[in-house]
Amino acid sequence: MKIAIFGAGVMGRALATGLRNNGAAVDVFFGTRTEESASAVTTETGFSASADPGTVVANADIVVFCLKPHKVLGVFDAIGSAMPSSAIAVSIAAGMSLSKLALHLPEGQPLIRAMPNTPCKIGAGMTVLSGASTATAAHLQTVEQIFSAFGEVLCLDEEHMDAVTGLSASGPAFIFLVIEALTDGGVMAGLPRDVALKLATAATKGAACLVQESGEHPAQLRDAVTTPAGCTISALLRLEDGKLRSVLARGVQEAAESAAKLGKD
Repeated sequence: MKIAIFGAGVMGRALATGLRNNGAAVDVFFGTRTEESASAVTTETGFSASADPGTVVANADIVVFCLKPHKVLGVFDAIGSAMPSSAIAVSIAAGMSLSKLALHLPEGQPLIRAMPNTPCKIGAGMTVLSGASTATAAHLQTVEQIFSAFGEVLCLDEEHMDAVTGLSASGPAFIFLVIEALTDGGVMAGLPRDVALKLATAATKGAACLVQESGEHPAQLRDAVTTPAGCTISALLRLEDGKLRSVLARGVQEAAESAAKLGKD
């Protein structure tokens, strides 16, 4: 299987590297803006690259566009009819609807939106897929197998993609901030910063794993460690005073609304 990837940034390289590390039987070819950058990508990653779109997509089975929203349509137009009619076009551009993307592709081209997140870099990511009417169940299954190289995959209706962007794609940044804040709290309480960071990271990772593996509601797990007149309940009340719950929820809402605006520019 040949996979063409336009965009050799974080997500593009993560996808290619994940496929290689996973032992997938695929041939990856990067598309770049200039031959100079193509040479650099090949040197740095070991994958073939070219600035000629026709060369990149020739005989491709899947073409993945790991590009920012303001760039993806231009690349769609540049490729034109060079992409094989059977190739599955996959876009990770936030906010760009399937209907808008389809206007810049040949009629009938299989098209899928994908929204991965940064933990994909270490194989612990989450990717959500949404297919256009031109994408069959077989197309979705093929792309799901590709993205499963670096984490879990869900298939949802497109109406959920902006919310997915706000929670799943932006969410790791919120957690990084939480880890940073917890670390600062540990330092404030007298811990060395490296120790505080290690403890904060372990607590965050462990809590997430416990939610995932136990199947219990987070509120039940929180209640289990909130003993009467204990230190946890007093701290939780302080967090509620600061409206932490509302601020995080509103952050997801804001990110989702921002994603929706990207496709309207």
